[in-house]
Amino acid sequence: MRYEIRALRPGNRRINGEVDALLEGEGLRRDKCLDYTCVLLDEAYRVVATGSCFGNTLRCMAVAPKHRGEGLMSLVMSHLMEIQALRGNLHLFLYTKPAGAPMFADLGFFEIARIPDLVFMENRRSGFRDYCAALPRRPEGLKAAVVMNANPFTLGHRHLAEHAAAACDSLYLFVLSEEAGPIPAGVRKELVLRGVSHIPGVLVQDTGPYMISSATFPSYFLRDSEEVIRAQAQLDLTVFARIARELDIRLRFAGEEPHSLVTGLYNQVMAARLPEAGIDFRVIPRLRAGERFISASAVRKAIHDQDLPSVRDMLPDSTYDFFAGPEGEAVVQAIRETEDVIHY
Repeated sequence: MRYEIRALRPGNRRINGEVDALLEGEGLRRDKCLDYTCVLLDEAYRVVATGSCFGNTLRCMAVAPKHRGEGLMSLVMSHLMEIQALRGNLHLFLYTKPAGAPMFADLGFFEIARIPDLVFMENRRSGFRDYCAALPRRPEGLKAAVVMNANPFTLGHRHLAEHAAAACDSLYLFVLSEEAGPIPAGVRKELVLRGVSHIPGVLVQDTGPYMISSATFPSYFLRDSEEVIRAQAQLDLTVFARIARELDIRLRFAGEEPHSLVTGLYNQVMAARLPEAGIDFRVIPRLRAGERFISASAVRKAIHDQDLPSVRDMLPDSTYDFFAGPEGEAVVQAIRETEDVIHY
């Protein structure tokens, strides 16, 4: 039998319905966060296999039961990897149910972590191991961690870092590497470095693709159901626990989150899961500036509205000077051209 592989078009209701039915038959659903989907069609133009991409991840892959054993998943995977190569993405990740892990292992993927219903894999045998090996080690004393987006770095972030550093001998401060929004990851990290330079014992590190990224936790960047958010948070924390074992991290801090559903749920999952991995978890109350909670989204909105002075009391000098001066002009312009400054 001959098969044809093609990109899924959103206007084709029949094909879209068959994709959803195929996924549902495998106990899956089509993710909200997808940027490409392909379908494999038989001679009658019926969907016999499908797969999708989001960023540098492969997901929502399934083969119709009566066509298993024909090597169709290999065709889908080859096509998706060609699409990713055209995008410049060579380091790839995927989710699968535990039963599917051996098949994807045969196709060149290696397990990083798993939870009861989900396995997280990558196409580099030593990718995760190399990331962990490159992180600096502190041989003695209590080690703690903070993971932050710092979008941008505020006095609230500085308060969290100061509080965490005071409670340990070494603080690993991981800054999200994901490019999501007009403030580049390199700028966010540089503002963190400037903002914590006075705090002893802080090691500022990149999260890479292994912590709160589009690979481990896409719902952090794109809204999804509470069930999906919790599952992805659990997977993300399973990966973090492996990193923590490598670095002997025994304590993780996070800021209180009264407004964001995703971050609030993530804090709940951390409170439940981290102690199971031998990691103490502590939440630091959110800092106020007068009557207002300090908020990075409020800072982005003020920049967008050309009203940076209104949030002067939320920012350390290093962040304020960046956005108020010539160094930050391009980033300020990018923020002003962004429609949704709250949710990126």
